[in-house]
Amino acid sequence: MSRSLKIMLVAAEASGDALGAGLAQALKRRLGGDVDFVGVGGPKMAAEGVVSPFDIADLSIFGWIDGLRAYGRVKARVADTVALAVRERPDAVVLIDSWGFTIRVAQALREALPGVPLIKYVGPQVWASRPGRAKTLAKSVDHLLALYAFDAPWFEKQGLATTVVGSSALHVDMSKADGTAFRQARGIAADAQLLLILPGSRPSEIARMTPVFEQAAARLKAEDPGIEIAVVAAGTVAEDVVGRVATWPFRTHLVQEDRKYDAMLACDVALATSGTVSTELALAGAPMVISYRFDPLSYAIMRPFFTGKFATLFNTAADAEIARELIQKDATPEKLAAEARRLLGDPAARAEQAQRQTAALDLMGRGGPDPSELAADAVLKTIVETKNAGA
Repeated sequence: MSRSLKIMLVAAEASGDALGAGLAQALKRRLGGDVDFVGVGGPKMAAEGVVSPFDIADLSIFGWIDGLRAYGRVKARVADTVALAVRERPDAVVLIDSWGFTIRVAQALREALPGVPLIKYVGPQVWASRPGRAKTLAKSVDHLLALYAFDAPWFEKQGLATTVVGSSALHVDMSKADGTAFRQARGIAADAQLLLILPGSRPSEIARMTPVFEQAAARLKAEDPGIEIAVVAAGTVAEDVVGRVATWPFRTHLVQEDRKYDAMLACDVALATSGTVSTELALAGAPMVISYRFDPLSYAIMRPFFTGKFATLFNTAADAEIARELIQKDATPEKLAAEARRLLGDPAARAEQAQRQTAALDLMGRGGPDPSELAADAVLKTIVETKNAGA
């Protein structure tokens, strides 16, 4: 190439930051020093050379009401992102997950830089709600990098070129994780039962779910003081989680994000806020209970648009509620404690659920090629095709 490629990566949440970092690494493996990165992201993308003009924690929102409250902030960040693109003139822009933010960036870039290929990495879950978003996306970007085979038909029938790359969550390397060492380092006996709590990675999730998990854990501790409790503090919300857990009236093992796989392997049961973490827990063989609370008004508005049966991807793949889902009015301390108690008290049930979770991961494409490598290939191919079309 006559000059280095310049690729803009845009991520607005922790999960997208990880995807962006993986893609940057894969592109570097192909191009070496012949690629430069600009864009928006978090600490993992920063380590790969993406200098973000603002803190993406401002954009970690979920639900209609939270979105309305943050509208002014989001609009300003969209403008900042587009301004960066106009200044840097990248050869392609990859917009990662975070529908509400990235679709606005895509639509603005269509006008500001009409010749630059726009690639969406992770499409909206139109199979679960609001299928009309497939048409909106098809009008806004040039290519979609989809995570699952069941995603593709929804977008392809709208004319959007789609490459199924698989989910990075299915390729997590846990070979260096050590559950036994985790227990030993924290003084947790080998025969003690360990409940792992994963309250989420968005500020709104921490605010709504942490008190519910605390009360559920308190019920279990009251019944059996020997149960050990550990809580994962995701990087983007770690300070908030640490501050909240510090007030809990029982001993709690705080787990930083870089040790979460050790904790997953060490635990007997997990209580988790719905999200990518459910796939990681399944890979670790940890039986879990999934829960989520939305802003009540957001939920009332959104509920009619939900067309899927389940919130958890491996439940969707298996078309069965392998892991119990307690959503909104069912997301109570009483119900969470009851489900955790059932699993903690029944080793056979734990083993069966772990086995069914693993089988569902196979349905999702576990064992396939590295998604970051496939995504890098698709990005480079899209750039070449765009240049050839314009020649």
